[in-house]
Amino acid sequence: MIGRSEARFSQKIIRRQDEPRASTPSGGAAAAVRDRQRIDRWLWHARIVRTRGAAAALASSGYVRVNGLRIDGPGRPVRLGDVVTVALDRAVRVLKVTGFVERRGPTGTGQRLYEELQ
Repeated sequence: MIGRSEARFSQKIIRRQDEPRASTPSGGAAAAVRDRQRIDRWLWHARIVRTRGAAAALASSGYVRVNGLRIDGPGRPVRLGDVVTVALDRAVRVLKVTGFVERRGPTGTGQRLYEELQ
C-alpha cells in the first residue's frame, strides 16, 4: 500500500517528465560568452592572477582600468578590443582583449586571450 506522501512524490516525477523542456535559443548563453565577459573571470582565465578571488579583489580595490577608466567592481564586462591595465605587485601590465573562453585552461590558452601592449 502506497502512502500519501509517496503517491504525491511519484505524481510530481511523472508531471515533470511529461512537461516540455524549456529550449534555449540557438547561440543564447554561448553568444554572450563570446561577446563579453566579467573582468574578474577574464583576468583569471587569462592567467594574469592565480585565483578568481584575487582578480575580484584587484578589480574592487581600483587596481584595474578598462580603456583608461578605473573600475570599481569585479562585475564590469570587458569586450573584444578593450585595453585592460592591471597594476600588479611589481609591474603594470597593459593588455588588449583578443578573446574569451568558458573554462580556464593551460597557460597557452590563457596567453591567446590577450595581446601585450607596451
